[in-house]
Amino acid sequence: MIETKRLILRPWQDGDAEALFKYASAPDIGPIAGWPPHTSVENSLEIIRTVFAAPETYAVVLKATNEPVGSCGIMFSNSLHSADMTQGEAEIGYWIGKPYWGQGLIPEAVKTLLARCFNDLYLTAVWCGYYEGNIQSKRVCEKSGFKFHHTNNKIVSPLGDIRTEHFHIMTKEDYHALWD
Repeated sequence: MIETKRLILRPWQDGDAEALFKYASAPDIGPIAGWPPHTSVENSLEIIRTVFAAPETYAVVLKATNEPVGSCGIMFSNSLHSADMTQGEAEIGYWIGKPYWGQGLIPEAVKTLLARCFNDLYLTAVWCGYYEGNIQSKRVCEKSGFKFHHTNNKIVSPLGDIRTEHFHIMTKEDYHALWD
């Protein structure tokens, strides 16, 4: 469990399925990130038990309400990820329910995950990618201090459509220059 000023980042639990469905079923959440909206509480429970069971995958829980309102995680080179990573690197992924957009909650979570990546996991670089048009994710990259690295055109998303994906990177040196 990791705490920030307003958040608790903790592993997903079966009891979170209803809250997950409430936010992940919205049609403007998953598709922009490349995954389909959740179709039922049972579908959300299955995601908790499979996708969200991966190491370093966290429910983004509001301290004020104790409700999970999004997800964030660190994906390594041997797991599901988009970036072309090498050993000692990872990719950060995230999403948050639409009622919480624009409040700085995901940048707060990402900053904490970056500290974990560089101070606890001793990574050399962290990637962050988003699909063209996902302005919210682009802003998270900018607010978190990532630097643009490259763009991949004509890639197939997990939904099967062709997209453009932009990748940003933060090195260990960049992190310490920004946040120490």
